[in-house]
Amino acid sequence: MYIKRVDGPRAVTLPDGTILTLADLPPRDTRRWVASRKAVVIQAVEHGLISKQAALERYGLSEEEYELWHRAILAYGIDALKVTALQKYRQL
Repeated sequence: MYIKRVDGPRAVTLPDGTILTLADLPPRDTRRWVASRKAVVIQAVEHGLISKQAALERYGLSEEEYELWHRAILAYGIDALKVTALQKYRQL
């Protein structure tokens, strides 16, 4: 069995002790963005698993969209990423 060569780390340890790996990231062709998938992408970038530019390219995100997700998590936590809670957290 061969391990595919990748740039950067294969896994990072988050502050809560959990391990985040490349396999934990959403598929490249993700179209339905639920809060948990958005949060995993933000965590991967924040903790150095993938670069921000790689995440934008991999998922076809705009800089603005990524920054909205990031600010929402910083200000209110993962619940702010839920579409049903948009009105509640709209004033970012």
